[in-house]
Amino acid sequence: MPKSSKVLLLAVSVVLVLTVFVGVHSTGVSAASEPQDGAYRQINVYSEVLRHIQSDYVSEPDIPAVTNGALRGLLESLDADSSYLTPADYTAYKSGKAGKAQVGIVVSKRYGYATVVSVVPNSPAEKAGLVDGDILEAISNQDTRELSLAMIQMMLAGQPGTELTVAVVRPRKTVPDKLTMTRTMVVEPPVSEQMYENASILYVKPVILDHEHVQAVEAKLKAMQKAGNKKILLDLRDVAAGDMSEATRLANFLLKSGTIASLEGQKVEKVTFNADPSKAINATAPLVVLVNRGTAGPGELVAAALLDNKRADLVGEKTFGEGAQQKTFELQDGAALILSVAKYETPDGKKIEDEGVTPGTLVASAIDDQGAGDDGDDDAADATTTPQKKNTITIDDQLNQALDLLKAKTA
Repeated sequence: MPKSSKVLLLAVSVVLVLTVFVGVHSTGVSAASEPQDGAYRQINVYSEVLRHIQSDYVSEPDIPAVTNGALRGLLESLDADSSYLTPADYTAYKSGKAGKAQVGIVVSKRYGYATVVSVVPNSPAEKAGLVDGDILEAISNQDTRELSLAMIQMMLAGQPGTELTVAVVRPRKTVPDKLTMTRTMVVEPPVSEQMYENASILYVKPVILDHEHVQAVEAKLKAMQKAGNKKILLDLRDVAAGDMSEATRLANFLLKSGTIASLEGQKVEKVTFNADPSKAINATAPLVVLVNRGTAGPGELVAAALLDNKRADLVGEKTFGEGAQQKTFELQDGAALILSVAKYETPDGKKIEDEGVTPGTLVASAIDDQGAGDDGDDDAADATTTPQKKNTITIDDQLNQALDLLKAKTA
């Protein structure tokens, strides 16, 4: 293919992405608004860069690879959830051929790499020693910097019994740890319950906010007064999966009035979710909520609603920051864009995706220094298949601080 044709191919690809991004159809380019005109003016910059790449780079570039990299970078510059899928990637993505088995981690992208948001208890990932904040440098020898989030999530899944190998970057290690896990049908544990302070405090911990687990929390809240409980400790640490509508329902159990959250985008009309008094179960009991860096998405929505409505004190760490609604746009060449089209906002108007939720009482996690390893000696590579060991005794400072706050509150 002549060089001029290659440059044209790349330029057309970029124009196609920009067309979808600014919402302009091919029949309406001449009527583009001022912001859209600004986007199209950038094409001249792209063209100049492409000419230099084609004519001045040290060797003849791989145009398809350059195209895919440019488009992936364009989408990821918006947020971690937006992705570009090549025609081959999108075909695999639609077919779902990867399978349903998992290793039990929720991932996003941070610093360009796949990052562990939270780990399911008793899952292969937890047994292998993965913890919140671990960076997955590679999955099956593929650098995660070169993979969209959608493809990363697909690669983590597979058929039951198949193996998954990841390279994990950890503090003070010069060589990434290589961990091999066996995929399985991960089952989230049921909602856990415990009584504290002579059964006056009900401790409730869901691991996921889906319909089943939120229903279980509902049943426990309804039964608490019969059991003599007067205060509530809701543990949302590592709660990153589930459904935003179920998260809204859970927040409503503890709120009689006020805004729970809102959702809005450039072309998505603002929707405000308000508390329904008839759905409140216990809107007056003293309440403390535990959060950490593994609290994301649905967990963050609940925590922000209770914090901004001054319904609860939050204890722990700043949450991860995840809360966008995506839409898939199919492109003419068989590729696709997964684009964030709306973001959830807290009652105070902060975008959860951009700012996360910061608790009033900050307490570091007990796993911050756990398994940090040595100070980078070369023998680290010899331990690549050894799971990260946990401390035999762990003091939960976050839980203790939350209990102290609740004990000081008058029921």
